[in-house]
Amino acid sequence: MTLHLVKLCVGADSAESLQAWIDFRVEQARTAGLEEVTTHTTRMVPTRKDELLDGGSLYWVIKGRIQARQHLLDIRPFTDDAGVKRCNLVLEPRLILTRYQPKRPFQGWRYLKVSDAPEDMRAIGDTKAMPDGMRRDLTELCLL
Repeated sequence: MTLHLVKLCVGADSAESLQAWIDFRVEQARTAGLEEVTTHTTRMVPTRKDELLDGGSLYWVIKGRIQARQHLLDIRPFTDDAGVKRCNLVLEPRLILTRYQPKRPFQGWRYLKVSDAPEDMRAIGDTKAMPDGMRRDLTELCLL
């Protein structure tokens, strides 16, 4: 059974700025001859790995709303130089915009059931060319 993660995105003002950061990191990896995926390092290792890797995604909370997701490709636990156990969430380097869904602040990541995950924007129409502010305003007016 598929399961997702949800995490606050610190430092990005919009899904577009997060995608720009992802593109920058992928280009760095490409230049260095490394795997062209993105990783997010976290301290806690998910215990429900099989469910997460069965089609799960990492949903990003940006400015108090879930706005986008990335497919989870792998979960790689490791121990850092200080001896602290951590893990890399290996993510597809493409964001999928979702319907905005309010989310209160929290620390770390949380599991997100499929039934609680917001719908993809492509499932409700093409809004890719729509500016972030317009998409936000139309969502608040319940028009998207």
